[in-house]
Amino acid sequence: MSASEVFLRAHTYAFLAQAFLYPSQDWTDELPEVAASLGSRPPEKARPRSGQGLEALQSEHRRAFGLTGSLAYETECGLPNEFRQSQELADIAGFYRAFGLRMGGKVRERPDHIAAELEFLSVLALKEACAIEAGVVDALEVCLSAQRKFLQDHLGRWAGLLARGLGQTVPESPYAELASLASSFVESEAKRLGVVLEPSDPAGVRPTPSPANWDCEGCPVVTPAEE
Repeated sequence: MSASEVFLRAHTYAFLAQAFLYPSQDWTDELPEVAASLGSRPPEKARPRSGQGLEALQSEHRRAFGLTGSLAYETECGLPNEFRQSQELADIAGFYRAFGLRMGGKVRERPDHIAAELEFLSVLALKEACAIEAGVVDALEVCLSAQRKFLQDHLGRWAGLLARGLGQTVPESPYAELASLASSFVESEAKRLGVVLEPSDPAGVRPTPSPANWDCEGCPVVTPAEE
């Protein structure tokens, strides 16, 4: 694949990442163009049902993610306990640190949020394109290897779950179309990189259990130690 083609895929990752965050601009006009550039069928429901413009799209975001809640976070679905959740979060954060990325900025999310994972892969694709242009084979292999591993262990395992969840709860929402496009794009990226995805079985997915005790009773910060 040429550098220009990889730059296009990096742009697609970046567009999807930004669109999944609470909207600061109306991106729905761009969705058919992005879908067409990937050879996908242009979405038919890309307009919020409540009208047009930013406020309507913000309402759709609240409706979609208010109903599905934890579906936007990888580790909230399908893990046996909160300890495994912590391990997975650490693994995801480790990928980011390895390429000099840190969570932060004006919009803060957990490392396992769909937008964060898509943005990370956008950065890797940009690095891949730059390595192709510069002819640096070692750097190219590092980028390709990281993309394969991240898709196989993380985003590729649950992007389809998000698409199915939104398709069931808010089928008329532009966010259902967005998630469907993101899932198809992730599958195409896995195929491009030679990754065989093993997506989670939706029939067996249950919410990741929360810690058994959320109260602060007994905590020395709240309860002074007995003298």
